Amino acid sequence: MSTLSEERPHIDPQNADVPRPEYPRPGFVRDDWLTLNGTWQFAFDPGDSGLERGLVHAELPGTIIVPFCPESELSGIGDTDFHAAVWYRRTVRIPEDWQGRRPVLHFGAVDHDATVWVNGREVARHSGGFTSFSADLAGVARAGEDAVIVVRARDTRQGPQARGKQSDRYDNYTCLYTRTTGIWQTVWLEPVADTHLGRPRITPDLAAGCFHLELPLSGNRKGHHIRARLTDEQGTVAEGSVAAHLDLAPRLVLAVPEARRRCWSPEDPHLYEIHLEVVDGDGTVVDSARCAAGLRSVTIEGKQVLLNGHPVFQRLVLDQGWYPDGLMTAPSDAALVRDIELSLAAGFNGARLHQKVFEERFLHHADRLGYLVWAEFGDWGAGTGASAGDTHQQTIGFAAQWLEAVERDHSHPSIIGWCPLNETRQELHDRRTTLDDATRALFLATKAADTSRPVLDTSGYSHRVPETDIYDSHCYEQDPDAFRQLMAGLDKNEPFINPQDEPGDTEWSVAYRGQPYFCSEFGGIWWNPDEAAPDDGSRNTSWGYGERPRDEEEFHHRFAGLTGVLLDDPDMFGYCYTQLTDVFQEENGIYRFDRSVKLDVTRVRAAQQRPAACESAAEGVE
Repeated sequence: MSTLSEERPHIDPQNADVPRPEYPRPGFVRDDWLTLNGTWQFAFDPGDSGLERGLVHAELPGTIIVPFCPESELSGIGDTDFHAAVWYRRTVRIPEDWQGRRPVLHFGAVDHDATVWVNGREVARHSGGFTSFSADLAGVARAGEDAVIVVRARDTRQGPQARGKQSDRYDNYTCLYTRTTGIWQTVWLEPVADTHLGRPRITPDLAAGCFHLELPLSGNRKGHHIRARLTDEQGTVAEGSVAAHLDLAPRLVLAVPEARRRCWSPEDPHLYEIHLEVVDGDGTVVDSARCAAGLRSVTIEGKQVLLNGHPVFQRLVLDQGWYPDGLMTAPSDAALVRDIELSLAAGFNGARLHQKVFEERFLHHADRLGYLVWAEFGDWGAGTGASAGDTHQQTIGFAAQWLEAVERDHSHPSIIGWCPLNETRQELHDRRTTLDDATRALFLATKAADTSRPVLDTSGYSHRVPETDIYDSHCYEQDPDAFRQLMAGLDKNEPFINPQDEPGDTEWSVAYRGQPYFCSEFGGIWWNPDEAAPDDGSRNTSWGYGERPRDEEEFHHRFAGLTGVLLDDPDMFGYCYTQLTDVFQEENGIYRFDRSVKLDVTRVRAAQQRPAACESAAEGVE
């Protein structure tokens, strides 16, 4: 377990009773802050005419509980229709003791296009429903005075937009679910000095035994410098200082003495703490913050992905991060922790965070608990289709939003890979398409933003980047023997590639080139023990993959058989089973949607806990 003191949520003491009161940015912590979660004025704007009708300056007729979206029960509204635009309003007093500092307004996430006004002045615009943004309120709101905050969020039903798993119909169907509109993560304020730190980029360097720090500033000031101190449970490990005016983003290296080196891993998720200070020419500390850091490496050797130089078979589960009452918003911080603990109890050691950019507190808990994570963008909503025509419509906004996520989450050691796209299905032919360009652009942008982690160009289906670090497929064959035949061939560099090799199928992907390979979606066994299979073979109201098992014993036989195929392949570095929990009508989770037990989890765990072939081979070599 981590020694990091922020294990306990850092809660705003003045607002401990509001929903989600814990500090929303645990990887970059300042002591002074104010949560704005709780009751806001609210109005639907079905005609998106609120600006013309003067809603920037008007009281709103309804109320909502932030940070929950209006479609959710926890918002106090629960209206699941389509909403072209929604409006929020709240008056907040800027604390008196923030005098002399700049108030900054933060939004964890607003779906999809947000405009923010404070005291009648526009202070921010942001496009993208999954990523955070901020507004500097200097000159607009002052300490000891009221600030009237107004937010409009637009969420169009038509056109290309990164929606993830939000349904494009009124009802949920198959693997698409109730939509989220507007604010759905914490809103908060913090004060900063004129010269203050931006979010640091912390990159571990295991070979050299150090951390590389990139320290962006709001502005370079002659005479200022930045101090950094690395600590563990024994005290100070390393210290450093750098001038704040010679480089746009000053850099520091904190070397860890060999006796104090402790690698982050699933078995020992050790976190150091980094204390940062901006000091002016008089020696006064004008800004300070603390960050978590894990010393670990991710490397590729042949077909294996190594963690700290050793193969760790990635027993991943697909986690979509939906909740019955909060939809994409966890009802509590404890719910985030519980999801990780449930996954670990079932024998998984990590997750593919599917079609959603998870909130920072989830990643913080993954860091603490040694939980391996593949981070993904919620890119569905750009159009799909297997025809030769160019039906994909990824816009440049997809790249902007994805890079915001990569930048925000760079310093989390639990993230061991990036994947910007999912199931981008399209025939491969001799005409360049938007999908070709978008896939390559997102891959290269991700590699440019982070050289320390592998990048998968797309999860399943249409691989379009020959040099992608990782190659994968999705396969929901339910018979273990047939699944084994499909997965065979990796040792000959002839892995299973979507689509299945059947008469009439066309190629969707560039050729496999010997990269590490895994089946990143499989299983999805449809199982609801309370709903008997209909006599006519229909599925009632639930949905899953393949024929429903006749009983729980058949479920376990199938699960063990499918996972065994992948565990037994010495060239396979991992897998991702679909999925952790049921989500609405999609009833193929290890747990129910409310996280209660629906089958014998100890047997699920036992099926996964034997050493994988790649792990056994490595032990033999050692």
